[in-house]
Parts: sequence; structure tokens; C-alpha cells
Amino acid sequence: MNRARCLVLNAALGPLDYRVPAGLDVPLGAVVACPLGPREVLGIVWEADRLPGAEVPEAKLRPLSGVLPVPPLKASLRRLIEWTADYYCAPLAAVARMTLASGGALRGPATMTEYRLSGGLPERMTPQREHAIAALEGEQATIRELAAIAGVSEGVLRGLVNQGVLEPVVVDCDRPYPPADPDHAAPHLSPDQHAVAARLVEAVGAGEFAPFLLDGVTGSGKTETYFEPVAAALRAGRQVLVLLPEIALTENFLRRFADRFGAPPVVWHSSLKSTERRRAWRAIAGGGAQVVVGARSALFLPYADLGLIVVDEAHEVSFKQDDGVRYNARDVAVMRARFESVPVILASATPALESLQMAESGTYEKLDLPARFGGATLPDIALIDLTQERPERGRWLAPSLVAAMGERLARGEQVLLFLNRRGYAPLTLCRNCGYRFQCPNCSAWLVEHRFSRRLACHHCGHETPPPATCPECGEPDCLVACGPGVERIADEVAELFPDARQALVTSDTLGAPDRAAEFVAAAEAGAVDVIIGTQLVTKGFHFPELTLVGVVDADLGLEGGDLRAAERTYQQIAQVAGRAGRGTKPGAVLIQTRHPDAPVIAALAAGDRDAFYAAETEARRHAGAPPFGRWAAIIVSSEDEAEARDAARAIGGARPELPDVAILGPAPAPLSLLRGRYRYRLLVNARRSEPLQDIIRQWLGALHLPASVRVSIDIDPYNFV
Repeated sequence: MNRARCLVLNAALGPLDYRVPAGLDVPLGAVVACPLGPREVLGIVWEADRLPGAEVPEAKLRPLSGVLPVPPLKASLRRLIEWTADYYCAPLAAVARMTLASGGALRGPATMTEYRLSGGLPERMTPQREHAIAALEGEQATIRELAAIAGVSEGVLRGLVNQGVLEPVVVDCDRPYPPADPDHAAPHLSPDQHAVAARLVEAVGAGEFAPFLLDGVTGSGKTETYFEPVAAALRAGRQVLVLLPEIALTENFLRRFADRFGAPPVVWHSSLKSTERRRAWRAIAGGGAQVVVGARSALFLPYADLGLIVVDEAHEVSFKQDDGVRYNARDVAVMRARFESVPVILASATPALESLQMAESGTYEKLDLPARFGGATLPDIALIDLTQERPERGRWLAPSLVAAMGERLARGEQVLLFLNRRGYAPLTLCRNCGYRFQCPNCSAWLVEHRFSRRLACHHCGHETPPPATCPECGEPDCLVACGPGVERIADEVAELFPDARQALVTSDTLGAPDRAAEFVAAAEAGAVDVIIGTQLVTKGFHFPELTLVGVVDADLGLEGGDLRAAERTYQQIAQVAGRAGRGTKPGAVLIQTRHPDAPVIAALAAGDRDAFYAAETEARRHAGAPPFGRWAAIIVSSEDEAEARDAARAIGGARPELPDVAILGPAPAPLSLLRGRYRYRLLVNARRSEPLQDIIRQWLGALHLPASVRVSIDIDPYNFV
């Protein structure tokens, strides 16, 4: 083979051909350095017949600069990259770039110098040095990373190095991870768990593609059950991938994993240090990483010998990527399992309607865990009709919820309050002139965060301190917070129960895994009485003393025109309700609502999941919505409003007229200004039999729009703002 076709990691370039220098071994999937003008770019050697491009004469080919010292990407991973790019209408290079997510890992074996405390003291102690020494006890990392941990400048630490207080340690960047032992602590499983685990272990042993929907009520022990096929894969010497929807859940999961297997798994998520990413990537590609636990991006890593994929909390919306390559990790996980010929387990207490439909059609095998583990019972659920029982003026908790909280706290039990709204209040206005604080970059109100004393946009990150006077009329002391966020509920709880110890659980307070671990340890130790949180508290946590859950505003998720609003609301509230009564003490759930007759609220109160899903299925079938029809969103944006509008109209004017395809719009997006760009949307609804992606590619491919206009395609959208 004297020429190679390369997929270069630049979405603006097509495939490029290169000459293979004599004596250089360049297998398919090899990661190579490709000369491009005066510089070099990364490329992946691909099958020429699967990557069409113009044939370049032999004499014009430039030679490859070299092959990088990493294993070639397997054919199964290359097929996944192709499928993802085709299905989600994304550039092939953008998908391939996700597999090479650590630049440092591609440079081959290496050592590095880290630093740790030597036990000595500096000649002159300063407050900064004293703080750094206290903060770095037990830590070992680079100077930059230690400075971030200690909250001091690198200069302070270099001074400690010069005085011998910090000593250098040369470490192998690719040192192996401690091995997991599949027989470390065999669990005691219930008969239901044992039957399900046996079926999953059998599938791992068969070594074939087999999709499973593991449908178990909250507290049924789904994690312990799927740990058994994980153990079977380890015994067979194969790798396992476990996907989690939130980084904050990883620490809790890691501890449970280490208890079962004697060592933690390899972790992959966006908060990893560059050295940790490099080490994990090379261990995954080389086969040394036995079990990888990660966020959705872990799905595209180059596993040497994958034997099982698990998607935990598979219904979670956060598995859908909302920018860049807009893929759904749940669905791509099933496709990766298919290309790798391995089983895949979708585990959830509230499966997505699409997954249930796949199980009903026989595409997925459904396995049920209908009862809680260890004799625990599901909590009693009751509604509080806020039109009949109003909270006191200026408060948001109804009297019966407050009374129930008092009873539980008096017995030394824990309470959880759920409101899916961060901050103190969603809107701040002037009581004198009515001025409302809006983000300058987005068509969204600024959210007041009273704990951190800021007004913040949750879409673009813009922040500003609350002013002393109204910017419009200049009136002092006139700003009013409208509506509740979790911080406002925390203030109310502090007034009602001043002795109760609180924990506020949101992405603002628990954004990093170590913070989540601190919260879990405190809650399990009984150091927290009332947990107040957003959707982050709905999943993964197990607190035996938590016996009461209060849903502050069950109607919140039904607002905003989300086409999956009812299903998402059901899942969130059912999941948060499942935190109650997981130990020996019975649990209760009180749901505050102004619409007790809404089908989703009534189904939650009756505990009748099947009736809700049946009604939702019929509504989707009637509307031609997923899983019975296909959706795609086309989002047009520009920094110039007229340009965005004209481009959207041009796209709408060129729409194809097809009998089984309905195209709605263009219309201004609900969030019509986002990060300084004006946005218009079109929604495509098609029968499942229609080649939706081909229709969109042909439609948009014939148009010539200004370079400053961005057109994004979202297949199977979850976000409609």
C-alpha cells in the first residue's frame, strides 16, 4: 500500500490522499501526522471506498510525516463514527475528533514531574505558605494543579520547592491502574435480582449484540444487579463501559464500585486534569483500563476489547448533547454495542417512552425488578392542591408540607425538598418602574443568586452584581425578587426550622465530583437534616434516613412548550420520590400542584406508571411524534437579526413538498437571542419510513447562505428553546 486516504480532523476539509514512505507501516485506523501547507494536522487512515474523494495523481502526493505511537482505531469504531456522522448530519471529522480527546496521549510513553509535601517547613512562614501547606496535605500533582488546589499562585509553591518543603517525584504518565477483582465482595441478591443477573451474565458469555432494558423501581438494586455481568466481563478479560448522566454522580458510584470490586474504575469526564485524561486514554486504548465510568463522551474512546456497555439512568435528558455533534449517548451506545457485538444494558426506573416501545416490539429484551431490595416499600404519594391550601403570604411551602417536615425532623429523619430552579429567584424587577433585569446576550431574565450576590444568565454565563439602585429610574432599595428558586426555599426552611442543618444541592454547589462526595458523606453521617435541590437530587443517591420528599412545584416542568414535557415531568418527580423510604423506615412524598387533575400529576399520585405511559403513547401515536414519527430541528443563527431572519426565510422557501413530511416554521426560537446570536427555528416531522437525514441534506445542500450564518441540524431534538 503506497498511498493512504486520510480523514483529517478539520471539518472544513474533505478526505486527503498521501504517499506512504517506504518502510512505514500504516494500517487502516492508524493515527498519522499529515503535512498540510506549512504545518501538520492529525489524520486517521480510512478505507478509500468508504471515504469518497477526488483521485490525486501519484506524483502530486505528499508523504505522510509519520504514524503516532497509539493503537490504530478498530474497524468497529470507524463504523460507529460513520454512523453517528450520517445519522446526526454532522461532519465526519467532528465525530472522529471525539475519539482523540487527549492530545497528550498521542505523543507516546512519557514521564513527568509531580510534587508533594516533604514534611519540612520553610525558613520563613507566611500566611500564604501556611495555607498552602495545610491544603496540600496528601496531595501529589504538578505545580499548576497544586496551585489550583491550594488557591495560591505558582510562585508561592516554587518558593516552597526551592526551600525543600515540596519535593519532586518523577512518575510514569502511563502507570497502570489498580486491578478490579470480580470476586472481591460477592453480593447477596434477591431472587428477582439473581434471575436478571443470570440472564445478563449469560449474554456477556455469548459475546453477541444483545440490547436489554433493565426496568426496576427506585431502590430495587439495579446497580448491584448489573455489577454481576460487569464481573463476568472482567473474568473474561474484557473491558466494560458504564455511562452516567452527571459528573456529580461519579463519586457516589465509584465508592459502590470499589466496595464491590476492591478498586475504583477508570473515570472519564470533562473535569479531569490533562494528565489524568492522558493516562486514562492510553489505558483504554491499550486495554489496561478494565472498567471505565464516564459521561457521554466516554462512548467514543478507542477501547481495545469492549465486552459490555451499561447506560445507567438511561432516560436522562443530559445524555443528549445540545451543541457541536448533537448526539444522544443512549442511542449511540446501542449502536456501539451493535458494531462491537457486545450486550448493552439500559437501566432506569422510568425508561424513555422510545425504549419501552423498542422493548414492546421485541427489539430490546426487557428485564424487570418490580420490588425494592431488602423489604423496603415504595413511599406513599399524596397531592397538595395549592388552589385549596395556599402557603402563607410570602412563602412557598404549604402548611401540610411544613407540618410533615416538622414531624420527620422531630424523629431525627431526613427531608428532601425538590424544586428544579437554581438560584434565589428567576426574575428581579423594580417595584417603582417595573424594570426587569434581562441578559444583554440572551432573551432571558437574569436569575438572582443571593448566596453568591450576583445576577446570572443560566444560558451564556453573563454575571453582574445586583445594583444598589434601579438602572432605569434610579430608585434605591426598590428591587423585588419574583418567584422561588432553591435558595429562596432554603431561606424559608431556615426561618421555619432554624435548628435544621441544610444542604443545597445544585450544579452551582455540587459541580465537581469531590463536592458531591462531601455532600454524600455528610448526608449519610446524619449531618444533614434537610436537603434542598434541583434535578441533581433526583438520581443515584441512597440515604436510608430520608423518609419525606416534598415537591415544591410539580407544574414547573409542564411549562414552556416542551414536546416531551409530560414524560420528563413524570420521570423527574418519580425519580425524586424514589429517594424516600429506601431504608427500613417507610417514606412519604407530598407533591404541591395547582393542576391535580393533569394526567401526569394524577398518574404520579395513583402510582400508575403504566396508565401514564399508555396515555402518552397514544398521544404520541396520534401526533406522529417519536417513537412513531421522526423529528428534526433546524436552527438558523447570526449576530445580525435581519440576516438570521432572511436566511431562515430562504430555507423555509426552499422546503421540499413531500406527502409524509411536515415542515413547521421558520419562526423565532423561544430563546430568540442566545450568546449574542439571533435564532430562528424550523421543525420537521416525518413518518419513520422517510429518509429524514437525506431529505434535510439535499434541501440544505442546494442553498448558498452567508458565511456568518450558522445552520445547525438537531436530529431527535430534546431541547426546543
